Amino acid sequence: MRPISGIAASLVAVATALVLLVVAVTPFLTPAWVSFEQERADAAAWTGYSPDDLRTATDAILTDLVVGPPAFDVSIGGKPVLIEAERSHMRDVRRVFSGFYLAGVVAFAILLAGRLAAGRVRGWSRREFWGAIRIGGLGLLLGVVVAGIVSVVAFDAAFEAFHEIFFSAGTYLFDPQTDRLVQLFPEQFWSETAIAVGVMAAGLSVAVLAGAARRRSSADRGSEDEVR
Repeated sequence: MRPISGIAASLVAVATALVLLVVAVTPFLTPAWVSFEQERADAAAWTGYSPDDLRTATDAILTDLVVGPPAFDVSIGGKPVLIEAERSHMRDVRRVFSGFYLAGVVAFAILLAGRLAAGRVRGWSRREFWGAIRIGGLGLLLGVVVAGIVSVVAFDAAFEAFHEIFFSAGTYLFDPQTDRLVQLFPEQFWSETAIAVGVMAAGLSVAVLAGAARRRSSADRGSEDEVR
């Protein structure tokens, strides 16, 4: 593999995996999913809120997380839902998500540039572009399988390790008996959401693998026709 195609292929493969992961995560930040999963996790019983109050608190937190500004200062019955430590953690969560989605935008730009350059820049063909897309999809699929196995064997340890990577020590530890943040989003909420994200990511990866294989074969046939 020529140096330029090797570098380009690596960038496109990583960008593919990241864009697929962004797409896989996004539906699970919606009120529809959160409401569904909170009901399964019995968040109303944990918090003691009525269904309407639960929706008010949760929708406000989601809005602050996704849209901003990240105040996280919603109140129910005149009492703040989250204490300052919880609000601080949610601001940290927003920073992580902002970085994640910014990386996704950059990754999408890389894919777009790679596709536009394929066949036009010497040393970078359409066949190599779709081959790199395929590698990215395969890489994400394997990553999801490994993460799934780890989660089944040791979800709590994996969850803790994730937080240790992205957050300062001690800033993400809350008591489910007293702290609203973990009552609104109980452990069952996170374990089932993680499974759903994994299934979505795996499905997208398989679809991309199949599509990229067809595109790569088409590019090969096109190259053969040009030679003839």
